[in-house]
Amino acid sequence: MVREKVTVSTRTLQWKCVESRVDNKRLCYGRFILSPLIKGQADTIGIAMRRALLGEIEGTCITRAKSEKIPHEYSTIVVICMELAARLFVPGGPGYVTAQDIISPPSVEIVDNTQHIARLTEPIDLCIGLQIERNRGYRYSIKRPNNFQDGSYPIDAVFMPVRNANHSIHSYGNGNERQEILFLEIWTNGSLTPKEALHEASRNLIDLFIPFLHAEEETLHLEYNRHKGTLPPLTFHDRLAKLRKNKKEIELKYIFIDQLELPPRIYNCLKRCNIHTLLDLLNKSQKDLMKIEDFRIEDVKQLLGILEKHFTID
Repeated sequence: MVREKVTVSTRTLQWKCVESRVDNKRLCYGRFILSPLIKGQADTIGIAMRRALLGEIEGTCITRAKSEKIPHEYSTIVVICMELAARLFVPGGPGYVTAQDIISPPSVEIVDNTQHIARLTEPIDLCIGLQIERNRGYRYSIKRPNNFQDGSYPIDAVFMPVRNANHSIHSYGNGNERQEILFLEIWTNGSLTPKEALHEASRNLIDLFIPFLHAEEETLHLEYNRHKGTLPPLTFHDRLAKLRKNKKEIELKYIFIDQLELPPRIYNCLKRCNIHTLLDLLNKSQKDLMKIEDFRIEDVKQLLGILEKHFTID
């Protein structure tokens, strides 16, 4: 029984990109796998990731357009269909207008500068002001009279950089040993890669769940703090400050607490509070650590001893 529990608790999930391609400037594809998962976990993760990919990632698009030569949104002088823009000025004509004619600020990058915007049938100086916004999901333009008072009109906005996302599950093994592999397929519009979308969606999901980890820490008087004590003045904070001084912050970011060979109870307490790296740990005070459920002053002293063993603090 004990051997089985250890096997499950130390099971390491691994992910891998098994396919990646760029079909064109506005369509990128990526296929990823995550394994091994216990039966039922793949569906839980797959559904959550799909919703996060489609609804929790920010994107940029046009929300309004303005031009003196266009009296209303149904004008046949020009048709606007761009992904990113700021201001468009095309002297002369007739001819075709593409995204490469856009004059955009340095912070805006056009995904596809060959994107067709309009066809000019007569010589005119075409100048269109475009308002861009960064947001999530999609937003329908509201047709109200006051929306057109300044000569501009709203445009339906699709902010989602992920065009589509699917997940599938492969099961293997028998009986209680049955496990699953999760396959994730992601299509993006070229403003970010599928791997970047997967990373951002994962971080957004983590941020959504963090409040549940700390929901009751500030309000409940917990009995486990009856063992609460204090270390000698300047010991905890000062010694960790020395470690931060000896190590560059970028190095601390990539030293994971998994590498410190912590006792299981201390390790699980830190993980529950979203402490994954040495940098995360050094950003916590002794008071912060003592608020962790089941974390005692003896654990703080033991943690300091482990850090002294692995790093030069004194």
